[in-house]
Amino acid sequence: MVPLIDLSRKLEANADAFALATRQVLDSGSVLLGSQTSQFEKSFANFAGTKYGIAVSSGASALQLGLAALGIGPGDEVIVPAMTAVPTASAVCAVGARPVIVDIDDETAAIDLELVEQAMTERTQAVIAVHLYGRPVDNLGKLTDLGVKVVEDCAQSHGATKGLAGSIGAYSFYPTKNLGGIGDGGMVVTDDPEVAERLGRLRVHGQSEQYVHIEVSQNHRMSEIEAAWLNIVLPQLELGNQRRRDIANRYQLANPNIRWQARHVNHVYHLAVALTPDRDEFRQAMLKHEIATGIHYPLALTQQPALQQFVSAACPVAEKWANECVSLPCFPELTDDEVDDVCAALVDIDL
Repeated sequence: MVPLIDLSRKLEANADAFALATRQVLDSGSVLLGSQTSQFEKSFANFAGTKYGIAVSSGASALQLGLAALGIGPGDEVIVPAMTAVPTASAVCAVGARPVIVDIDDETAAIDLELVEQAMTERTQAVIAVHLYGRPVDNLGKLTDLGVKVVEDCAQSHGATKGLAGSIGAYSFYPTKNLGGIGDGGMVVTDDPEVAERLGRLRVHGQSEQYVHIEVSQNHRMSEIEAAWLNIVLPQLELGNQRRRDIANRYQLANPNIRWQARHVNHVYHLAVALTPDRDEFRQAMLKHEIATGIHYPLALTQQPALQQFVSAACPVAEKWANECVSLPCFPELTDDEVDDVCAALVDIDL
């Protein structure tokens, strides 16, 4: 079986380096907010093309703290795309604001910029633009021209963008991401020193100094062990992204009748997503060829039970994507033979 993802391959390849780094952390006696975290913050901010990086405990924490650091709170509205992971919207709820769900562009699955403008009210304070599946949102500058804060949800787009079109970028280092950790982890990147300073407080219970809390917040720290792993694998990210592009390109050439997410020169293919009117039949056909597949995501935000109170308009494009999307194996450690097997299965499918 060709797996959708196999984390053991990357873990095994870096096991010796990680064992050494872990030993160094243990010997240092510093397991939180130490030199590994500081090094990773600087290295990743440089990679992302920003001045500051604040490491946190997860991608969800990055979104939540990023919104809080921008002053988003109760009474505010934040516009979000209907096709995304639930944490994009739940982060808005976590700061007391209201997510306003709008539909997506049919070709890119990115937030529909025209619908964003139509959805704006006097309470709109921010828009979250999701670089879904690793494809950068086109014309992101149009959102900044609307006079609201723009949060870039970069959970799936490590390396797809350089610098910020918006106010902040929120990254996830969940193990399956292009830059995946050994547990949960995240980062907020920004060019604003005041935002960076506030983020540094918010991740440690709102402390300005030990035992002095000037804001109400919770614990959102990244561990030194997690940072140590990420320091090891960050230098491998660019080559890994190129491998993902090469794999996705082969899939798209294998069967031109399959509909794919629109191409982009900087797409990093966190997921290689096909769209098929009969998803179950497609997945069964791939399974007969011993190819594993996945679904990201089977429900649009408008279809999530927990978010029904925030649904104010139909989002048919996002719901259609949710009904048709299929994720194919696309990670750097796939062998050439495995890629050949996926391509052969795609060629054999008659849509």
